[in-house]
Amino acid sequence: MSPINKRRWENFKKNKRAYFSLFIFCSVFLISIFAEFIANDKPLLIYHNNEFYSPIFKKYSEREFGGEFETEAEYKTIEVKCLILSGGMLEECLDIPEQTIKNIEKSDLKNWILWPIINSSFDTVNYDVEIAPSPPDNNHLLGTDDQTRDVVARIIYGFRLSVFFAFLVTFFSTIIGIGAGAVQGFFGGWTDLIFQRFIEIWTSLPYLYVIIILAAVFPMNFWLLTFIVILFSWTALVGVVRAEFLRVRNFEYIMAARALGISNLKIIIRHIIPNAMVASITLLPFFITGSIGTLATLDFLGFGLPANYPSLGELALQAKNQLNAPWLGISAFVTFTVMLSLQVFIFEGIRDAFDPRKVFV
Repeated sequence: MSPINKRRWENFKKNKRAYFSLFIFCSVFLISIFAEFIANDKPLLIYHNNEFYSPIFKKYSEREFGGEFETEAEYKTIEVKCLILSGGMLEECLDIPEQTIKNIEKSDLKNWILWPIINSSFDTVNYDVEIAPSPPDNNHLLGTDDQTRDVVARIIYGFRLSVFFAFLVTFFSTIIGIGAGAVQGFFGGWTDLIFQRFIEIWTSLPYLYVIIILAAVFPMNFWLLTFIVILFSWTALVGVVRAEFLRVRNFEYIMAARALGISNLKIIIRHIIPNAMVASITLLPFFITGSIGTLATLDFLGFGLPANYPSLGELALQAKNQLNAPWLGISAFVTFTVMLSLQVFIFEGIRDAFDPRKVFV
């Protein structure tokens, strides 16, 4: 690590709010990355008749455990549990009560099932729930939604989806925006004039209508929605980078570099872009939070991801439609508040760490 990066890292660590926010966010994001091992309707590991099975990584038919069907086993059903724990005795597992299964799980050590902490995935319909949405209980800590899906599981998966979406949009929009602003500001003249007119036309397009039209033509998915949002997000950085390049391009050290025969690309990358980074980093919190807000808004309005995706915006929509289920609104509000606040604090610390005028004691 170079001395200047060491100084930036030390400045970031001295900003306690940003440092602890980074630690909390990374911890939560790490948990969400391994969501399949935390919230899933499939067991992590099965020991059946002296063999190990891992349903998370591989699909197994019910017949492999002694059942009758070739389709994938429904591990949460009483019959499949009984087949696994009894070693495949089909006759004994017909019309067996749930209490008997619990007694077998406690007493039989020859065959066993290792379940995740939460026995539901984001799309698992819990048929044991009598009303929908159901309030929090021992089986569902934050209750269920209007389709009896576990709210905690949907928040874990939705958090991961929202963060990945925001990072992808921010990364590619930043690259395109910095590149476009650099070309405009460095070359100026007709290049700058033509680019500015194009950006004015492009930003005047109503991207919500574009999404509605494309959703009517193509089946909407995560990658298509990410691509569309990137197309309309990169212009936010162009003005800041362009202004910095217009200011710096006639400085003496830039003129000296040109006189020495250094190519324009090297001048842009080595000498000017580092000066524009502080201004660019200042906008990154708005990019991140704006991307998450855009995804949530589109899902809330019904123009975002399909219903089979774990969506925090869809959870907020259910909270609006189910005013008799306050746990849905509270869960969505707390999730958005914590997620966006942590990201803003982190990027504020990064911005201050890159600013040489900021000194933390």
